[in-house]
Parts: sequence; structure tokens; C-alpha cells
Amino acid sequence: MARFRSGYSGFTDLGCRPTGKDIVCSFYVKPSKGISIRGAAERIAGESSVGTWTEVGTMNKGIHEKAARVFEIKGNWVKVAYPGVLFEPGNMPQIMSSIAGNIFGMKDVEKLRLHDVKWPKHIVKSFRGPRFGVQGIRKMLKVPKRPLVGTIIKPKLGLSHREHAKVAYEAWAGGCDIVKDDENLSNQSFNRFNDRIRLTLKMRDKAEKETGEKKIYMPNVTAETNEMLKRARFVKAQGGRYIMVDILTCGWSGLQTLRDADLGMVMHAHRAGHAAFTRGMHGISMLVVADIARLIGVDQLHVGTVVGKMEGGKEEVMDLVEEMEKDFIPDKPGRHKLSERWHGVKPVFAVCSGGLHPGHVPKLVRMLGKDIIIQMGGGIHGHPDGTRAGATAARQAVDAVLRGQKLKAYAKRHSELAKAIRTWGI
Repeated sequence: MARFRSGYSGFTDLGCRPTGKDIVCSFYVKPSKGISIRGAAERIAGESSVGTWTEVGTMNKGIHEKAARVFEIKGNWVKVAYPGVLFEPGNMPQIMSSIAGNIFGMKDVEKLRLHDVKWPKHIVKSFRGPRFGVQGIRKMLKVPKRPLVGTIIKPKLGLSHREHAKVAYEAWAGGCDIVKDDENLSNQSFNRFNDRIRLTLKMRDKAEKETGEKKIYMPNVTAETNEMLKRARFVKAQGGRYIMVDILTCGWSGLQTLRDADLGMVMHAHRAGHAAFTRGMHGISMLVVADIARLIGVDQLHVGTVVGKMEGGKEEVMDLVEEMEKDFIPDKPGRHKLSERWHGVKPVFAVCSGGLHPGHVPKLVRMLGKDIIIQMGGGIHGHPDGTRAGATAARQAVDAVLRGQKLKAYAKRHSELAKAIRTWGI
């Protein structure tokens, strides 16, 4: 361990190696003018563990030995190991207040990004993780291999509960597996939550009977925590199998409370608001957000699309899909290895959503594989012949890919897909 000092000094030991009980964080650091990369790294490690800006008489060697330490500096990339004793297992707000708290406001850093976290076994085991995960959802829907097809009710807001339920039915009847609320629909005066749940689930049952397929409705229960629990329990009482939650706007505490209630329903995670801090080089990466959501216990998570309307490059989205669905933890920026396990935490279904249409399906599957949920909003409801035809076109696009056929060739025998291609292209 580095020689004991107080203040923001003595938090670097480039010769040490993390233990199996450390939380290891990878940061991108751009120091402020006049501050060295090592000086900035020490301040980050000190402020996020036991340090303070000046020497204090209450500091002693025993406390300092519990401190975080900078053990690697490569250019602007810094790795910090935090002893496990600094954290309360099972308390994600406390963990994030430490590794992603005051440090972002320090004058000594111009840019700071928490890029990645390696979680020790005792921290992983202190959270519930997904109840269902990829295989549990596939078993529920009786769809063992193909990508799942979903839609988001559009317009985002404005439909009555009756109009909402009718649109949902048309989507299911046309071939969608999943229908979900949009992220900002909750309990507005024009579309009351309880009325929407009752009628939409009735339409789900009707669609299941007519199609012989399992259908899923994902109502948005996001609200104040107690109200969120109340709404989730109402969905379950009405025969619902899924709930959706905006994980960032409800907060990690609310998400943990909802998961710990153990209601026996699939939890679909929407990441509304993430780009406020995941976009650019100051903040927290989506990779870290995804890890936390998986630890707490969501079963599905939005990861972006590469080809749709939302920001997010190919490498980032592919890394997220890999992180969510595979049984390992990233080792360093942009690279992965199988040396660290998720210790039995189930994989999460990656959800592609944001500006998608049937013409995007081949590229999505080619890049991301078959274990994805493809959600199209406008790309279904904007079909020239309406929602049902749009859902059919989306399903036909998936079928074409699974059969190894080009969309244009498949569309010659499937008019719904042909019209979708004429509308949006490939």
C-alpha cells in the first residue's frame, strides 16, 4: 500500500493488484488545466472513498488502508480499486454515491466518465438479478429461437384507453408478440391507468385466442415508489404478466423496491433520460447503467439500435447486447473476456427500439443475433394499411431473415412487407 498521508495524497499504488473483493472502476479522465493525470486520479480515488481536500486529525493509518487506490494509468484511462468494505451490499444508491458521486463536480477534472465497473462476487450476490431473463421469457412466450417482435403504442400520448386497447389488439392480431406503453404514458386524465389495463388485457386475451400465440402487454407503472407498487399489483391482479418501468427517472431505490417486491412478473426496463449523462465524455456509460439494471433484476433493457433514430454507434450497441446476454463482465474499454463471471445472474433480453421499421430487420439480426426484441413504433403504426398490416410486415421481415431470404424477394409474395419497403426502404 502507498505511504500513509491525508488529504488527496497517497491514493496511488501502480504496483498493486485488485483483490477479489474490490470494486474496480475504469474512468476516462481529462484533468483541468494545471492538474496532472496522476493528480486528478488521486483526487478521484480520495474523494470517492476516505479522502478529503485537506489534512484532518481524524485520519489514521487504519482508515487510509481502506481507501481506494489508483493502480493503473494509461493515457487518459485510469483504473481505481475500491475495497469491498467501503460498500453496503445490496444498496445500489450507496454504491453509486461513492463511485459516481461528488467526483463529477470536482474542479480538478474537466471531463470524467465512469466507463466500466467490475463487480466482485459478494456485491453481485447481494442483489436479486433477473427473475426470468432471456430463457424465462422465451419459455413464457413459447418462442424458443426467433427475435421477438414488439410495438409501442403511437402516438405516444393522446389516445383514450379504448383507442389504446384497440391499437394493441390490431398489433397482436397482425403478428406482434409484445405491445408496450410509451415511456411518458402513465395515468393521464384522457387515459386512466386502471381502465387502460383492464381493457388492454382483455384485448390481449382475445388476440391470444384468435392467433393461438402468447401475447404480452407491458404497461408503464412508473410513478412514486408506493404508487408504482400499487400499480404493479393491480396489473398482476388483472392477469398481467409484465410491467414496464423507466429505471432512471424512478431511480435505483425505486427499482430495487419494485424488484424486491417479487411480484412474479417480467420487468421491462426503459432507459428514458440516459443520454443526459451517457452521451459524451462526462458522465456514466450506458454499459454501467446496464450492469446496474441487471444486478438489481430487470429482465429486459433498451440498448439502442445503431440503425434507428437514437444516438449510439455500432460498437456501443453490440457491447451492450453482449454485456446483457452473455455470462461475463467487460475487462477493459472495448474488449471482453470470459475470465470473470456473473456468478449465476441470468442474462437480460436486449431490446432494440427507436425509429425502426421492417427494412432494418436483416441488419439488426446480422449485427446483434437472434436473442433480441425488435420494437417498432412508427414503423408499424405508420404502415400505409394501418397497424395490423404494419405488424404483419414486421413479422414477415423476421420470417424472411430466419429463412435466409432477401427482403425484396420475400416481399414479392407478401404484400404487407412490400408496402413497408416501398414506404421506408431497406
